[in-house]
Amino acid sequence: MSALPSPHHEGLDPLSLTAILVTLVFWASAFAGIRAGLEAFSPGHLTLYRFGVAAVALGVYALVTRIPLPGKGDLARIFGLSFMGITLYHVLLNSGEVSVPAGTASLIIAAGPVITALLATRFGGERLNALGWLGTLVSLGGVALIVLGSGQGVSFTQGALLILGAALFTSIYFVFQKPLLRRMNPLHFTVWSLLLGALPLLVFLPGFAGELRAAPLSAHLALIYLGLFPSALAYLTWTFALSRVPASTTTSFLYVSPVLAILIAMVWLGELPRPVTLLGGAVAVAGVVLVNTLGRPRRAPAQEPQLQEPLEA
Repeated sequence: MSALPSPHHEGLDPLSLTAILVTLVFWASAFAGIRAGLEAFSPGHLTLYRFGVAAVALGVYALVTRIPLPGKGDLARIFGLSFMGITLYHVLLNSGEVSVPAGTASLIIAAGPVITALLATRFGGERLNALGWLGTLVSLGGVALIVLGSGQGVSFTQGALLILGAALFTSIYFVFQKPLLRRMNPLHFTVWSLLLGALPLLVFLPGFAGELRAAPLSAHLALIYLGLFPSALAYLTWTFALSRVPASTTTSFLYVSPVLAILIAMVWLGELPRPVTLLGGAVAVAGVVLVNTLGRPRRAPAQEPQLQEPLEA
């Protein structure tokens, strides 16, 4: 049996916070890579390329370090979660972004932390008090201000339903991996999750070679970057944080992602945000601070989350 990860922390310790911020920086930078990739690849081929790179990198690491294979029961659970949180999430998100304005996509994906908090409250024994839910809504309002400040219209199309489905699947992935992380090393979970999540993407192999040959170097570099950093490394740091911090707390930081995307665009692309965008960023951060300082009631030891038992029944 593999060693258990570090004891679960109810508070947000500096190491977990660092892991979350590293993840968010890479995930915020991924939007530019996805835009570049979609110019040369279809959504399915883009997802296959991105997670193919991640799977190769993590597969080599698993062979060199001899990461043990999980038991059959855990392997089946990891595959089911990864099919939803890796395969379906990214295929639906990339497909939706073809027809949905970026602003609309940002608002829909921002529903992810809300869905995660609801699932964690219902199935994971986690709780947010009134201030925690208020902070969540404040952050959601901040994201809306960021969208308005970017000058993007908000219009809902059929693609919006695909992105809403992506938000639901990634929330399920975050909440229901918690029991596995209580008995598995987060690194081992991440390696097997990305490897198993990449397997169903092989359905997109037809036509992939032709797009590979036709794609410009810039598209290849963007997809390699997406595979190594926002995928392999960022999922590792995120899973590490999720093994130590409640899912509702961890995912509340996703509201900071648009703020980081604004800062990256300022430095990388020289894009200066409008005042309302800066206000939206401040509101989103304020909501996250509220959730993580006053948003969780104290919990007695007897009230620890009991998500593991129903999954193993």
